Amino acid sequence: MSKITPCLWFDTEAEEAASFYTSLFPNSKTTEVSRYSESGPGEPGSVLTVSFELDGEPFVALNGGNVDFAFNESISFQIDCADQAEVDHYWDGLLAGGGTESQCGWLKDRYGVSWQVVPVEFFQFMKDPDPAVVGRVTAAMLAMVKLDVEALRAAAKGA
Repeated sequence: MSKITPCLWFDTEAEEAASFYTSLFPNSKTTEVSRYSESGPGEPGSVLTVSFELDGEPFVALNGGNVDFAFNESISFQIDCADQAEVDHYWDGLLAGGGTESQCGWLKDRYGVSWQVVPVEFFQFMKDPDPAVVGRVTAAMLAMVKLDVEALRAAAKGA
């Protein structure tokens, strides 16, 4: 069992969001749904929390009601992608239904949650002992919205 479980606060969309996320990631599932009781504060029988796993990692979505704060980029979830096909899968999937692109591999999904969709090769390039490789890859990444593996490779090679 994990000692740390991210909890995402929603107005009323916890179950919908959990279903959306589990549909995108392999090895994912809803593990429990709890409901408000007669003692509230939510509507009795409505969803309070949804426990779910994304690729085996635990998450909780909470229907906490409308509050004066929202998700922002100060907290994001990084997805390490094996290749461009995986980058495209998560990028397109998380943008579906109203997400917004940002830059440098970042996006917000339709619920306002921030994600970093990053090919693992990027991290390998950033550890290259040649500072020129790191500089070229960094410059290329900073000019991108969705990260492009081939363009990052070309930058690493100096092309």
